[in-house]
Amino acid sequence: MILHKHFLADGAIIRHEKIGANDVYLLDIDIFTNAESFAAGQFVQLQVPDGEILLRRPLSIADVSGSRIVLIYRLIGKGTERLARAAVGSKVSILGPLGTGFGLECKRPLLVGGGLGIAPLLLLAKRFAGQADILMGCKNAAQMDWPLPLFKNVVKNTFITTDDGSMGMRGFTAEHLPKILAENSYDKVFVCGPEIMMKTVAKITAGHKIACEVSLEKRMACGLGACLSCTIETRQGRKKVCKDGPVFNSTEVFFDE
Repeated sequence: MILHKHFLADGAIIRHEKIGANDVYLLDIDIFTNAESFAAGQFVQLQVPDGEILLRRPLSIADVSGSRIVLIYRLIGKGTERLARAAVGSKVSILGPLGTGFGLECKRPLLVGGGLGIAPLLLLAKRFAGQADILMGCKNAAQMDWPLPLFKNVVKNTFITTDDGSMGMRGFTAEHLPKILAENSYDKVFVCGPEIMMKTVAKITAGHKIACEVSLEKRMACGLGACLSCTIETRQGRKKVCKDGPVFNSTEVFFDE
């Protein structure tokens, strides 16, 4: 009933390679339709091309260029394991763009990403044309091998945290946020990563009276709001992450914190 708002196409894989030491892959697909208008924060539903995986896999759009979209994923299960076998030149069925994206109504943004949640912030950073800063965190320096090259020359300032202190500041990402907020004049914070991190960031930004948007992740079957598998409780009642999100105002979804 809402398919007319999206495309459903057999895209061609242009580039597909491992880009991180921890089984992180980059998938560059030509969808043969202009992708420049896709919003940062939206996602696509991808059909794993081996024919044995029934449900599509939701993957955030990391970047766009003309008719090409870039997806970044980590090999974590049977679906992504099969996806990793897809060869350059093969076809893949894509449904999208789905969901709501980040709001760009600000002048001095800070992006906060943890782990693979850093990926969808790349397109957002590019939409701010070099005016955004990013605070990114991973477990160790080895896990920073894929995001750092992607964000080089895309953001103004980069703050790095690692759990073990092997790169940047030692500790969890949110631990260093208060100091960064105090030393800069951000008017909005955008967050994507582990839920516990997003909850903590939401609480800190609320205390600083800074607007904050979060990108939620839930298991999705259809991606169109029909199956109700990604329903969550919000201040306004029950909503669907795939259709009403995945981007929400932090105070709407973390209201019990």
